[in-house]
Amino acid sequence: MNYGLYLSASGVLTNLYRQDVFANNLANVNTVSFKPDLPSIRQRDPESIEDNFGSDVSKRLLDRLGGGVLAGPQQIQFKPGPLQKTGSPLDVALEKANTFFAVQGTDPDSGEATVHLTRDGRFSRDNEGFLVTTAGGHRVLNQNDQPIFISGDSPVQIDNTGRILQAGDDVGQLQVTAVSDPTRLVKQGESLYRFKGGEDIRQPVRTPSVRSGFVEASGVDPIQALMKLIGATKSATGNGNLIRYHDLLMDRAVNVLGRVG
Repeated sequence: MNYGLYLSASGVLTNLYRQDVFANNLANVNTVSFKPDLPSIRQRDPESIEDNFGSDVSKRLLDRLGGGVLAGPQQIQFKPGPLQKTGSPLDVALEKANTFFAVQGTDPDSGEATVHLTRDGRFSRDNEGFLVTTAGGHRVLNQNDQPIFISGDSPVQIDNTGRILQAGDDVGQLQVTAVSDPTRLVKQGESLYRFKGGEDIRQPVRTPSVRSGFVEASGVDPIQALMKLIGATKSATGNGNLIRYHDLLMDRAVNVLGRVG
């Protein structure tokens, strides 16, 4: 086995993974409330340590080289994005970090209705009179996990606490919730998050703070995302070149050195 060949291959694979993540972040630089993903790489132990072979297969030089790299856990960066003014009375943005709107979603495993979270506050009223998300048409929930119904065609306003007012009457309250551990949220698509393992980790927010007529912009910094994408591409290319060099060395060893004498 050419040890260097395997080390370089692990570098190519992990950096292609990083490249995909950074490219997806960059592609969502204009997606409302998008949160960038943060890939990680961890060092792999040499074979003698990883498989607990001990000194039988231990080689001092190879062990010092390590076992290459592996893709580590991927996390979501929940840092709030800047607010953008839209002027629409049904657009609202969350001002506090670690707060979310609750909407009605579908469990990907069972197909049953469940609660999902989002920071995308672009809402509208559907044909049945329910308040729904613009992205995906998911019904927005009140504090009792029930869809919010708005009757009639009278103008609707949302105040800075999430109360929904129609013709001066209080017709509903947006559920603004926090979570005990943001790392247990998983992206579901359409700017939604579901609970990892199905465990409901919502926590009440005593004083919700929303901005009516605004939406939260993407949390992706385009310059940083582009630089990270270029860095991952360079790393993948460099490891790919090393594979070429190892292949060339093996070719010389077999076809040139093997014929000496």
